[in-house]
Amino acid sequence: MEKIAVLVLVLGCCFCAADSNEKGGQNSGSTSSCDMCSLTTIALNVGALGEKVANMADKITFLETKLQNTDREVLELRSLIGGTPQVAFSAALRDSGSGDIGPFTTATPLKYKKIFSNYGDCYNPSTGIFTATVSGVYFFRFSMFNNLSPTPNSVVVLKKNGESLTSVWDTSGTDINDMGSNAAVIPLKVGDNVYVELQANRLVFDDAGNYNTFSGFLLFTILLVEVRSPESKAAIQG
Repeated sequence: MEKIAVLVLVLGCCFCAADSNEKGGQNSGSTSSCDMCSLTTIALNVGALGEKVANMADKITFLETKLQNTDREVLELRSLIGGTPQVAFSAALRDSGSGDIGPFTTATPLKYKKIFSNYGDCYNPSTGIFTATVSGVYFFRFSMFNNLSPTPNSVVVLKKNGESLTSVWDTSGTDINDMGSNAAVIPLKVGDNVYVELQANRLVFDDAGNYNTFSGFLLFTILLVEVRSPESKAAIQG
């Protein structure tokens, strides 16, 4: 914009000189002076206008950048709130009363009936089984409180589709009020089951203190691809 103002000023001088020559010098002094003042004023106004336009352009650039950042934040917020499945649960063994649970003649999933939370409704308190509705990596934790009498005889195991993962046990000693916990981070695909199993002829104790708990939640989603053996691949292709 400053270059435009200078150009207008130069052109004004040229016009003034030409006009002065044509009129043979008549009233040239006052006319040229007047024209020069007008052109100078125009040049200054153009320069000021150019500066304002430049400032407005800077502000528009700033607002566009701010808008882009806002759009990015909105997308991130949507992914956190609505884009990622929300799966989490936590439950305690008893919803009322106190005493031993077990023993059973066969290994039996423990039914944690007191629900603290169950986002996604993946945990079933009627069976004690968590069923994945989203493929991903999950965290699970469980705790156990041993029976108070006679001799400690408590063994529980975290299982995935019947496969033993981790365990907590107390089957010896003369002390009472022992408890322990364990945890695992595992991948699950849709339909996989996870539960805590009380082993055959074992028992645990619980009351309003909620010593025995089972909790889990989705860490992040993944795409799980089933790996087939060469024999199964050949059978499918055949």
